[in-house]
Amino acid sequence: MSTAAPDHAQPPALEDLRVGLVGYGEVGRILAEDLRAAGVAVSAYDLKLKSPSVDADTMREHAVQFGVALSPSATMVATPADLVVSAVTASQTLDAARAAAAGLRPGTFVLDFNSASPKAKREAAEAVHAAGGRYVEGAVMTSVPPYRIKVPLLLGGPHADAIAPLLARLGFAASVGSAELGVVSATKMCRSVMIKGMEAMVIESLTAARHYGVEEAVLASLKETFPGIDWDRQAAYFFQRVIQHGRRRSEEVREVAETVRDAGLTPWSAEGTAERQAWMADLAEDGLFGERGDPAFGRSPDWRTEADRLLAHLARPKLPPQG
Repeated sequence: MSTAAPDHAQPPALEDLRVGLVGYGEVGRILAEDLRAAGVAVSAYDLKLKSPSVDADTMREHAVQFGVALSPSATMVATPADLVVSAVTASQTLDAARAAAAGLRPGTFVLDFNSASPKAKREAAEAVHAAGGRYVEGAVMTSVPPYRIKVPLLLGGPHADAIAPLLARLGFAASVGSAELGVVSATKMCRSVMIKGMEAMVIESLTAARHYGVEEAVLASLKETFPGIDWDRQAAYFFQRVIQHGRRRSEEVREVAETVRDAGLTPWSAEGTAERQAWMADLAEDGLFGERGDPAFGRSPDWRTEADRLLAHLARPKLPPQG
């Protein structure tokens, strides 16, 4: 049985509200900027802060610039918070929920922003509710950066109605999708079969077309079939997003595959998409597309630049195995 506080408990005034972010990557930092602009106190934790890296340096610099208090653990972020927002990679969803739950005060909202399967979200909810918190499933329905805090967000679970007014005050564009846990995540996961699959297919199709010298014919045919899409521009965007965030996307699509499998289908498409996204992430981490941290990293306006890098990489002689 849930030990969560009743939903009529009132949150503090906006200027007294304390928000804790578990996950301080791209999404976490965007939310932090917009919350700080609204005058809200923000603290944050991220696993990457535990070891030296370009990402950790970026997080620390950002925290100083925007007045975000960095914490040594997810549990410590959750302890003083009135609202905890979890924005980690899909594979860390349950661990993040359990760590935050260890520090929750009764009645604290936990908004799970992560792209995880309905099963993972239900397990995360169990951990939060057992600690007396109020878990709210969030399904982010498109890419965050263009919309920032106003990204379309579906809320799910028994506390979705209770958190909606608070999120509106904070500037979120959230709407209640279902009182049943798992429903809005299933919506997100099924959508991702298409969206993340399109990213992988476009990279595969146009890189192969570039190899054969038929990319203009392929693009012309796509334009005829789908005249509402600027395929050159869309392809550039897909390449950019996968190069920059392929690791996170591959983890999400593995959750998508589990969602499809739980429906009784073999997730052939989702599994292939996850492999392509992970392959791109490996190459990005090996420096094929430039140095991560460089403002130009993965941001070429012409997909052909990145396709040519892929083709040059594939054309290199393969070294024989050692030993």
